[in-house]
Amino acid sequence: MRNVLERVLNLLAFLLTVGRPVPADEIRRTVAGYDQDNDEAFKRMFERDKDLIRRLGIPIHLRATGTFEVDHGYVIPPDEYRLPDPGLNDEERAALWLAAQVVRIGGETAGMEALLKLGGSQTTDAIEPFGAELGSEVDTLADLYQAIVDRNFVMLTYRDRRRKVAPHGLGHRMGHWYLAAVEGGDTKVYRVDRIEAVEIVEGDAAFARSPGVSVRQALAAHPWEAGSEARVSVVIRFDAEAAWWADRRLDPAVERRPTPDGGVEVTLQVAHLDAFIGWLLTFGAEAEVISPPEVRQAVIDRVRGVA
Repeated sequence: MRNVLERVLNLLAFLLTVGRPVPADEIRRTVAGYDQDNDEAFKRMFERDKDLIRRLGIPIHLRATGTFEVDHGYVIPPDEYRLPDPGLNDEERAALWLAAQVVRIGGETAGMEALLKLGGSQTTDAIEPFGAELGSEVDTLADLYQAIVDRNFVMLTYRDRRRKVAPHGLGHRMGHWYLAAVEGGDTKVYRVDRIEAVEIVEGDAAFARSPGVSVRQALAAHPWEAGSEARVSVVIRFDAEAAWWADRRLDPAVERRPTPDGGVEVTLQVAHLDAFIGWLLTFGAEAEVISPPEVRQAVIDRVRGVA
């Protein structure tokens, strides 16, 4: 995906600066990334890139290169490409600067030059505590984002198993990116840095979005499910005072087992132990891990400040 973005940016920069219609053969010889071995490979690549540019809302036209209209070339009219000045005030420019600084790709902030063109100025240095480092995940995130926009199914290799999912959205939580998707009729959450491979299924028809799927709700409701490869069955007992609140915060599919004292006992599949412990401690002393012993001890250690 990164190679596609670089090639499209090279094409945009070339067409915007050359100031005339450019034939496809000249683009192939001049623009970096289009030096394909055969005509058919170049044609397929160039057609895909033109479609991508137009989907982004950038006008690219085929116009005559001379008075007699014998040859034709591609051009992006600057007047149709440029956006009008949005008229941002100082507070709005400062907010954009902050947003651009907190997202990093490969350790570097992005978007600074564009903000300077909007009349902004550097008002702060890097804001490390709030930064979201994309790092090596940027290619996977780009592919997933494109699939979400186009509503294409994707094949994921996750936990050593191939899965066909309908991607609905991406969310960032506690330093990690997560994908909310529908797999086999169920809403599931996948940690992006644990996805080994992504393949967009282009042959299938676009899927219809499920109105009940929300990235925010998926991450908030099941924080313990998005984590490491191995899941652990954890049995929790909620006292009578907290049973009603636990009932409202748990997925309806989770089996509730009433206890003689008016409480409830449940079993959760935990893949993210830290997230699970953080969620469990919001119930205070009214929630207790029954098994397994290692998870129970981890909760005790957290309460005592050992870990």
